[in-house]
Amino acid sequence: MPNSHPLLPGNGTLFFDVNQTLLDTSGLNQAVAQRLGNKPERAEAWFTSVLHHSLVGTVTGSFHSFGDIAEAILEMTAARYGITLSEAATPLAEIIAAMPAYPDVANGLTALQQQGYTLVALTNSSAALAEKQLSSAGLAPLFTRILSVEQVQVYKPDLRVYQWAMNEMGQPASACMMVAAHGWDVDGAKRAGMKTAFVARKGQALYPLAPSPDYVVDDIAALAAEIAPLC
Repeated sequence: MPNSHPLLPGNGTLFFDVNQTLLDTSGLNQAVAQRLGNKPERAEAWFTSVLHHSLVGTVTGSFHSFGDIAEAILEMTAARYGITLSEAATPLAEIIAAMPAYPDVANGLTALQQQGYTLVALTNSSAALAEKQLSSAGLAPLFTRILSVEQVQVYKPDLRVYQWAMNEMGQPASACMMVAAHGWDVDGAKRAGMKTAFVARKGQALYPLAPSPDYVVDDIAALAAEIAPLC
């Protein structure tokens, strides 16, 4: 049922994380695990380390693209376990660009667009990669803008990213919501003044010491039902 007291105006702006929120990363995880000795736990460690080093770059002022960081961390992780990576392997960026959307996403985004919300992608991926991702998944026409952190040279959840994104869209925080499947992403957005919605994808959990999100939903279709404007 629609929320009886919607937190956003019907013409509000919804910012969406892309990887693991809209797009299914299981194929990427399988590819990385295969390259690291067929060990799924190593793929999980790889992704955690990618996030870690993106934030190290933000703190130290040494920005590199997310794709470059991903490849560098793959090399580092392989070296840690004494694995020699194949030079003939498909670049990770190509795998990332072809990741499919979760089954709920297209219908959920369409419903939100029809309800009058402006949809914006806000991603740690480069702008070129994000455009490929959303086009490949058939989602690009649903978005008004695709915003990449490369334009501000810092990574989410740095508060400057969310503040910049709101400025880009010319919207006050009261009219904006960040939608993500990462506790750290909704934490950063909340502290920047946005409303937030956590998408509880499999394997994702909220950080107990962070502010609670305004909504917790199972998927994007559920979010559309939850925040449908009252007639």
